[in-house]
Amino acid sequence: MKIAIDAMGGDHAPKEIVAGVVKAAQDFTDVEFVLYGNETEINKYVTKSDRIQIIHTDEKIEAEDEPVRAVRRKKAASMVMMAQAVKDREADGCISAGNTGALMAAGLFVVGRIKGIDRPALAPTLPTTDGKGFVMLDLGANADAKAEHLLQNAIMGNIYAEKVRKIDRPRVGLLNIGTEENKGNELTKKAFELISQADLNFIGNIEARDLLEGHADVVVTDGFTGNIVLKAIEGTASSLFSMLKDTFMGSFKNKLAAGLIKSDLVQLKNKMDYTEYGGACLFGLDAPVIKAHGSSNANAIYHAVRQAREMVIHQVPEKIREAVEAKQNV
Repeated sequence: MKIAIDAMGGDHAPKEIVAGVVKAAQDFTDVEFVLYGNETEINKYVTKSDRIQIIHTDEKIEAEDEPVRAVRRKKAASMVMMAQAVKDREADGCISAGNTGALMAAGLFVVGRIKGIDRPALAPTLPTTDGKGFVMLDLGANADAKAEHLLQNAIMGNIYAEKVRKIDRPRVGLLNIGTEENKGNELTKKAFELISQADLNFIGNIEARDLLEGHADVVVTDGFTGNIVLKAIEGTASSLFSMLKDTFMGSFKNKLAAGLIKSDLVQLKNKMDYTEYGGACLFGLDAPVIKAHGSSNANAIYHAVRQAREMVIHQVPEKIREAVEAKQNV
């Protein structure tokens, strides 16, 4: 298989992007890579391999670019060329740590969506206290949603959890303000009804305070709510570790205590490390499109490659297409 990479996207491009690809090339011998970006810059970090190809371009989409306009006007941008390679079947999937909105636009307008999926959804795997993680969607692709869209999110998330994360009968939960069936607004009540009727292991409503406890394998919500939840989790985790650091560095006694439990603190931090889970999948597109975190290091890119590879191997877009067609034929 072949995976296209936007080598110029992200805060630490191209160094960390290339380092992650080089490591992935060593471990995944069935994958070929095409890096799009400034060849001179990429060559500073790439290790010679007959499975890593570089296609040069000086153009890239910047963080401040307006997403749709940039995708339409910057045809030679590394991200757009990467997406076009997938569209032209020159690559089986693609990865970028660049502008999220632009990648969603490239996915929708260049790669294309699966027939029957109204709106693609952004779906990362988030950490849980038991270390297993859960898939949550949508986390920002669509601010507004209908109940039918949440049903489609549930179906897509279920397929990914089952095929890629290898969970038998994934537990699917609907994010809500209470666990009772009659809780929520019109959207969540209607979504509850639709998901309940689907052939899924639906466990009902789940509250935000229970997300990290591992109560569900797939959590469904609209993009507006999901993005707020994601940023609240990121902000809380960052603040908590900052407060712990300040506490342990606050006195000589505390520094001694920190030294004694340093390995335990490292394990705790690793358990909540997003880089181990790969990137956020854009479900509902014709091929695997992975959005890596903007601050991705080599480890995050490595796991994004692992994620894309698994999606290709297990034909996740094809399984989603089949599920949608089956639902439409009922």
